[in-house]
Amino acid sequence: MSDIMDAAKRLVLGRPMRSDGLGHTLLPKRIALPVFASDALSSVAYAPDEILLTLALAGFTATTMSPWIGVAVVGVLLVVVASYRQNVHAYPSGGGDYEIATENISPRAGLTVASALLVDYVLTVAVSISSGAQYAATAIPALRGHELPIAVALIILLTIANLRGVKESGKMFAIPVYLFMAAVGATAVIGFVQFVTGNLGRAESASYDVVPSSAFDQGLVGLAGAFLIARAFASGCAALTGVEAISNGVPAFKKPKSRNAATTLALLGLTSMFMIMSILLLASATGVVYVEDPATDLLIDGHAPVGYVQVPVLSQLAHTIFASFPPMFYVVSAVTGLILVLAANTAFNGFPVLGSILARDGFLPRQLHKRGDRLAFSNGIVSLAFAAIVLVVLFDAQVTRLIQLYIVGVFVSFTLSQLGMVRHWTTALRLAYDPVQRSKMKRSRVLNVVGLGMTGTVLIVVLATKFTHGAWIALLAMAGVFLVMRAIRKHYDAVAEELELDEDVATERALPSRVHAIVLISKVHKPAMRALSYARATRPSVLEAVTVSVDADETARLVEHWESLDLPMPLRVLDSPFREITRPVLSYVRSVRRESPRDLVVVYLPEYVVGHWWEQLLHNQSALRLKGRLLFTPGVVVASVPWRLASTASTAGTEPVLYARPTEPDDTKAP
Repeated sequence: MSDIMDAAKRLVLGRPMRSDGLGHTLLPKRIALPVFASDALSSVAYAPDEILLTLALAGFTATTMSPWIGVAVVGVLLVVVASYRQNVHAYPSGGGDYEIATENISPRAGLTVASALLVDYVLTVAVSISSGAQYAATAIPALRGHELPIAVALIILLTIANLRGVKESGKMFAIPVYLFMAAVGATAVIGFVQFVTGNLGRAESASYDVVPSSAFDQGLVGLAGAFLIARAFASGCAALTGVEAISNGVPAFKKPKSRNAATTLALLGLTSMFMIMSILLLASATGVVYVEDPATDLLIDGHAPVGYVQVPVLSQLAHTIFASFPPMFYVVSAVTGLILVLAANTAFNGFPVLGSILARDGFLPRQLHKRGDRLAFSNGIVSLAFAAIVLVVLFDAQVTRLIQLYIVGVFVSFTLSQLGMVRHWTTALRLAYDPVQRSKMKRSRVLNVVGLGMTGTVLIVVLATKFTHGAWIALLAMAGVFLVMRAIRKHYDAVAEELELDEDVATERALPSRVHAIVLISKVHKPAMRALSYARATRPSVLEAVTVSVDADETARLVEHWESLDLPMPLRVLDSPFREITRPVLSYVRSVRRESPRDLVVVYLPEYVVGHWWEQLLHNQSALRLKGRLLFTPGVVVASVPWRLASTASTAGTEPVLYARPTEPDDTKAP
């Protein structure tokens, strides 16, 4: 069975890779861009939707503000990308915002950043996959209503792809990402040409009237209007998610790592700015309308629309711009849905690396620090997938519900990272004397100060406008992760202190005065003989066999057989009137400990080694229960003595001599 499982694993994940092959997994820029930037690039597929959806609460006229909100978002994106280009040079180890905040502010601030990023990575997968499932349903009407199972299946497929290794998954995802960039680029260029030549059509949704919400029936006026604009800006800032992933992934780049990472960041920033502004400008020019509930928020000729199915903004633009060539609409919808799925790959690369660093520092289980047999952080990948699936199921794969939880975490990390870098340059200036170097540092600090102001402002806006709409859930999750990581670190510190050698106590004092060996037997058979032989070979101070009398007749036969063999150690029978096995053994072992507290008691358990999983259900149950209880008994060591059944013949080696009956009964005593 194990051979079959291993063959299936190799078929799915590929052959194991040697540790010295890690250098071959490093990424060139052309692969690193789709691997680390797919999240930020794909956000243009839903960030404009969220801007228009929010503004639509105040009616159609309010949506004309969307390009200006886009300009504000692009301004923040420009500053953040520029500042992160500095980060990758200053901190190329892969710790990213966590390392910056820890070193320059405090360990608690670093842990706050880490908890925010971990939550945000899970949300990235959930939002991207859910949005991709919606686009798939747009392109293939038969999939409508099945977004949830589609989303779960996509997460599983993405998990398998990443378990194969970073470079392999990057090659797999590079083509779809570049196809998406080409599709959006073609849509934008052709759309602008049509606009300049006067041939740009009107979107299908432009013929509908938007019913404003009762709270905004006066449009964007007063405090309520300003609040709505701020909320739309906060939603549009989802376009900045994923920028931080490159700073966490610097170790995965080929040399020169920092320069390649900075170049990739620049390409990401320029591409994202062009895409988001193109979509918002063309959406305004074609009159695209996007609302939360078309059945209640839209009217046509004074009546609710009948049979109208709302599709995402980018799909509406493709349908309008490529009206004379309908296949292109399906191409744009398909590659957009695909890039949204692959956007989650950014999180699948960022979360495991950050988890590994946190595990190294003792804030997460140490298993997350180990690489799998494909040199990927397999445990981190599986953990991320599980958390994302839970979130998708809880929110029924609805992007509008999930997006409210989004970007809170990433702007917490942005803000603390900018503050950390301001302190970094301030400290560095105290130690720098070269005028050219000081001038460069001062410019860098100014950039980070501007970034701190911008990201801090966005964070305040996000918290103010999205808190009651679901952002509180993200904050609660961040607080929970923070407390769990603190508790894990406290546990590791306590264990390390407990296990530390005491220099004031001589090593000899830790040794037991005598060893009392107990071999548990139920029958006189080969496994029992092996356990007795093994125990006797250790030359304990006292050696005895122990059995529990559950059935009087069987016990009598066992004693008779034992005496007939004339074995050189006594057999002790423990009475069990209630037919228990575990309790009498525990009572006897504890009594031995009470009589000689400085003695070490070693309990030998004969166990069967089986070749099939179902055989495990038929054997070793009593031994497992006993082992579990004895392990918690002070001064007791449990030794399992294996006996391989015939079903393990394909994997077993040559068996040693089982048991040789001694001729000197007194040999059971140690000299």
